[in-house]
Parts: sequence; structure tokens; C-alpha cells
Amino acid sequence: MPHEQTSGWRKDIAPYERPHLRHSMWQITNTVIPFLLLWYFAYASLSISYWLSLPLTIVAGLFLVRIFIIFHDCCHKSFFKNKLANEIVGTITGILTFCPFYQWRHSHAVHHATSGNLDKRGTGDIWTLTMDEYVSSSTLRRLVYRLYRNPFLMFTIGPIYIFLIDYRFNRPRAGFKERINTYITNVGIFGGSALLCWMIGWQEFLLIQGPIFFVSGVAGIWLFYVQHQFEESYFAEEKEWDYVKAALHGSSYYKLPRILHWITGNIGFHHIHHLSPRVPNYYLESVHNSNPRLRDVKTITLRTSLESLRFRIWNEQSKKFVGFGEIKKFAVKRKAKKAFEG
Repeated sequence: MPHEQTSGWRKDIAPYERPHLRHSMWQITNTVIPFLLLWYFAYASLSISYWLSLPLTIVAGLFLVRIFIIFHDCCHKSFFKNKLANEIVGTITGILTFCPFYQWRHSHAVHHATSGNLDKRGTGDIWTLTMDEYVSSSTLRRLVYRLYRNPFLMFTIGPIYIFLIDYRFNRPRAGFKERINTYITNVGIFGGSALLCWMIGWQEFLLIQGPIFFVSGVAGIWLFYVQHQFEESYFAEEKEWDYVKAALHGSSYYKLPRILHWITGNIGFHHIHHLSPRVPNYYLESVHNSNPRLRDVKTITLRTSLESLRFRIWNEQSKKFVGFGEIKKFAVKRKAKKAFEG
């Protein structure tokens, strides 16, 4: 989208960059309370049959995704006008979602500031190699990258490692408040889990919390992955990188059934979110509909989003994501080019 076509985006979005207390409180009410009730009914159903309890845990896992969106908005300071309110609610929802508020806020802010920038990859994003980088890599690095990009590992081991293990540790050079917040989150997670194990039994706790954790983790990683991993996603070197282009061309509009838009906090309007992270999730659709220019972006559906699983490497020549099957052809062309230049 040329610059002259996007020059009006700021005035279109500005009216929506203010959180509304009534909307925010209602979202907490219609999200957290159903989640807690589903958790309780899943436990109560265990005395009848686990097969009655399991569907309730799956739905609860989806509601935990919606809780994560509240956490996510608090990290962007877009859920409440008050800074302290964002931090308190963000920390509490962070305990529920196993995400330390300050730590995640930092890495996600870096993600927004560098998304699609080939020279600033590595923080808060999906590990992506260019074709040239992959071909030039050692055998071990290629193997690790292939394992990382394996869909089965990414969506099974991935959620367990990231949410259960990785987020339990402070990042290097984390400040005092961030470190304390990580410790508070860990104490909240382990303390709450221990209390529930004592109250209902550790086996019952795992039978309920296990599926909830796994469903929400898989859904969370899928949503983040699929909205940046599409064939013509935007990547550029620092000297050519443009924030607006990265938002509108490096993030997709994930067109979902309305119920899924609701349960995922409208994060499917990802291009709008990257264009202005200060827009609360409950206004994202309104911004999307406010200007036809903001709808002129990559649109994916539940069906077409599955194609993202075959995109593994960024081809800097074609400016497209490609699969591992393209590597051999690229390597041959690269070798021929070097021979010609030599």
C-alpha cells in the first residue's frame, strides 16, 4: 500500500485509542467469571465422568485465551487509562496465563518495534532464517532450525516449554521491578496450584488444569504464528524497513467466525493492532471497518491459514516465505552465481 494511501490512517484510528472503563470491566466480567465457573464445573463433573469434564476444560482453555488478550492489552497500556490498573490486572491475568507481566511487556514491545525488520530479529518473534542464512548455516544449526519449525514440535512441546519453563526465568539485564514481578508471578502460579492440589487432589488438578493449559497454549502460539507467517509477509533490512508497511503487510487479517473473534479478543484484526497497539481489543473491528484502506490487507481464513505450516524460510530474492523444498534449487542458483562472479 503506497504511502499516500496510508497517510490518513492516524486520524481514522485516533478516536479508538482510548480505553473505555465500562467496556473493559464488562470484558473482565464476561471472561474471568465464565472461566472460573467452567473450571469448577469441570471439577464437579469428574465424579460423573472425565469425558463430561474434558469438553468443559477445552472451553475453559479457550476462555483462558480471552483472558490472555486482557493481559496483552494491559501490557500495551490500552485496557485502562490508569497505569497502575493495567499493571495490577496485567499481573493477575499473567498469573492465570503463566506469563510474567513486565517480562512479557518488554519482549512484546520489542516485537512491535521490530516486526519484519531483518536486522533486528530475535526478541518476541518466531525464529526466522532467510534462505541465504540457512544455506550458509552449519549442519547443527540447520537441524535445530528444522526441529524448531516442525509443526508437531512447535505446537506440542512449544507451549509447554514457553509457558511452563521459559517464562519462569528473568531475561538478562532485566530491571528490579521486572525481576520482582517475575518472582511474584511464579509464587502466584505455584502457590495457587499447590492450594488447589491440597483442596481437590493433585490428580484432579492435573486432569483439569492440564487440558486448559495445553489448549490455551496451542491456541496462543497458533494465533501468533499464523498472523505473521504467510507467503507474502513483509520483511526488509533496517535501511528499507517501514513501520506502517510492516503493520499492514507483515500482519494479516485473520477472518474468523464471529464467536472465534469474540473468544480471541479480536486479535484476528492483527494488522490494526500492529498499526496502533493502543487500540483496546474491543475496538479493533470498528477500526478495521472505519476505512476501506485499512481492509486492503492480506486476509486469511481458518482453511487458508493451514497453508502457513509449509512456510519455513524467507526467500530474500522472491520476497516470499517458502518451504524447505525450495532450499536445493536456491543452493544450486547461489552456487552458480558465485562461480560466475568468481
